[in-house]
Amino acid sequence: MALFVRLVRALFLFAIIFADYMSQLLLNKFFRTWEKDPSSGRDVEVMPEWLRARRARIDVRNAKRLLSGMIRLRGVYIKLGQVLSVMGGFLPPVYGKELEQLQDSVPPRPFDELAEAFRASLGKRPEDCYSRIDTAPLAAASLGQVHVAYTKEGEKVAVKVLYPGIRDIVVVDMRVIRLAVRVYQWFVPVQNLEVVHEALVDLLRRETDYVHEANCMERMAEQFTDEPDILFPKVHRELSSADVLTMSFMEGFKITNYDEYEARGLSRHDVAVRLTQCFYKQLFVNRFFHADPHPGNFLVTHGEEPGTARIVILDFGAISEVPEHTVDGMVDVLRGVFEQDDSLVLSGIELMGFVAPGADRTLLDQTVKTYFQKLLKIQDKTAGALMRANEKELRELVDPEVARAELRSLMKSVRYPEGWFYAERAAVMLFWLVGRLEPDLDTFQIGFPYVMPLLTERIAKKAMEAAAAEATS
Repeated sequence: MALFVRLVRALFLFAIIFADYMSQLLLNKFFRTWEKDPSSGRDVEVMPEWLRARRARIDVRNAKRLLSGMIRLRGVYIKLGQVLSVMGGFLPPVYGKELEQLQDSVPPRPFDELAEAFRASLGKRPEDCYSRIDTAPLAAASLGQVHVAYTKEGEKVAVKVLYPGIRDIVVVDMRVIRLAVRVYQWFVPVQNLEVVHEALVDLLRRETDYVHEANCMERMAEQFTDEPDILFPKVHRELSSADVLTMSFMEGFKITNYDEYEARGLSRHDVAVRLTQCFYKQLFVNRFFHADPHPGNFLVTHGEEPGTARIVILDFGAISEVPEHTVDGMVDVLRGVFEQDDSLVLSGIELMGFVAPGADRTLLDQTVKTYFQKLLKIQDKTAGALMRANEKELRELVDPEVARAELRSLMKSVRYPEGWFYAERAAVMLFWLVGRLEPDLDTFQIGFPYVMPLLTERIAKKAMEAAAAEATS
């Protein structure tokens, strides 16, 4: 019964938001007009000021409504809100501003509710596992929360406990989200968008299996054993299960706590550079990367030398492997940018899986060239530059510059590729996190040494293929 009530509440929340926007859509059809833009020759939508103001009020009202509903529903919806707060480029900006509150502020649950997880998965009560465990959580997240405890030997540890019944809740919630994705596709006909739902299901499966997380933690730690300034917790296997994860307690301050940098004489710039290098190594060298790089998952502590810092990485449930074709496609796109070759950029995009079967290749090629020319004109590609840009500049940057009649055809020519969800999520989150630390840091320049070997390899491979083709012709 509780799960049914939850299902109804979630459907009601999305139905109200949907109805609000449908009313706006109907008014748009009655009152908007179209005028020819003399500079581009394209039809431009003209809307009365009162209708624009009404749309702005609807965005604010529903962003707050969505935030409130997600906090009330908790679980998967908080996780979804966290994803949308950094990846919701298709949503009005006010949604990101509201939903970013979910990154750090999640209401905890009473410890009594969690005690059952210990008995069910470890066969012991919490007090039998540790000499002491704090009932007040150190941190609360969407699927579980972390408590400080001490082992029988006196070691301070962090204990992550999955909320009881959360897996059943995930199943119910994902049905609602699948329906929401289908409704969204009525308005944005991008092909294969359902893969986002499938990726989110997979993400939640991983994040509700602490054995999987422990394995990922140890695997990534092994890949950084030769870099002592990147730290990882150690798993206590005897006190861990699918529902409980016990690991060494890692000291440090939150990576975005700017006052602590000043107090401890540490450099935000150095930390931003090191974090960028760490991510590029994960993505392009190890092909095994942290797909949830939000501020709460990184701590900073003192290094071995005065004034140096070390980065502590936490939370490994969203670790993912990047497909080879995705990396190869990204490298081709980068090579196209270097060589100012838009055809190579399009080839890379296609290799990554963004081109839908039966796509309008002429229209897609035209759009890629348009964006490519805009990209070449941008001198400053840092997060700070985007933050300083005004609304008009940002609109011009993302404008595909196609006729209104061609826009739907363009969207149907694009598909959302499998394996892209995690890479996109991680790259966007990492870019903005580094931007908060050091807005004017050129992350591409910092990460280029990790991409260069792959770039050279791709160029050599293409040359060999061309030589072989010439020899047989």
